Amino acid sequence: MERVGAQWPPSGHVYQTVPGSISPLIRLFPAMAFYSRFLRVIFKASTAAKHGRYDGAAWCRSSLDILRALEAVGVHFHITGMNHLQQLESPCVVVANHMSVMETVILPGIIQSFRPVTFIVKDSLMQYPVFKHVLAARHPIVVNRINPRQDFKTVMRQGTTLLTTGTSVVVFPQTTRARYFDPEKFNSLGSKLAARANVPALPLALLTDAWGTGRLVKEFGKIDSRKTVRLAFGPPLTVEARGARQHQEIIRFINGKLNRWQGER
Repeated sequence: MERVGAQWPPSGHVYQTVPGSISPLIRLFPAMAFYSRFLRVIFKASTAAKHGRYDGAAWCRSSLDILRALEAVGVHFHITGMNHLQQLESPCVVVANHMSVMETVILPGIIQSFRPVTFIVKDSLMQYPVFKHVLAARHPIVVNRINPRQDFKTVMRQGTTLLTTGTSVVVFPQTTRARYFDPEKFNSLGSKLAARANVPALPLALLTDAWGTGRLVKEFGKIDSRKTVRLAFGPPLTVEARGARQHQEIIRFINGKLNRWQGER
């Protein structure tokens, strides 16, 4: 039985998974059940992308299909603050911590439900078989993580163009995915981009360690259905000067949410 709310996007600011029955076999092998469905979604999306039929609406549907696939194996979602997305009158820079591959595949469904969006991604992701076609169709900002100065220029130039033409940008300021949040490794790229494009910065705290890191292929790790996935969008911030104060506000928001959530486990 599916475990998904009757309405998407939710009419309020909170989304919670609707409890449903899960078969004993799926409870024993949630990763096997999830990844078989996940791969079907990705192959279907890749085929559409290769034929030029993968627009924002299709991306949103694929992403929500993955969210539902996670719910179908017992993963529970609790998402708050979506009213901040709904009430925005302009594109924004979503600034989030980066914990697992989960956020890269479910955020399009959540954000694109309200407004066009894309990501900043590593160039290595553009080489992944099958998945590269999906990414290319959504015109991400691609960086190489080798030359920080050049990456910064690329993000500022392409990001400003996207934002001024109506597309929001998701920024993960950490250099790598991390289970624990380290403010020292959380750079100010997001707030600087928001300042350059004169758009709000929208903080996003997320706890997505229900999707673990794999030993052989890091994107295919353990799915722990006992862990609740939590996402919280904060109020939009008007960025002043180069955004140093807003950067600290984003860090405080994310750190505060993670400390509370992890303390509740």
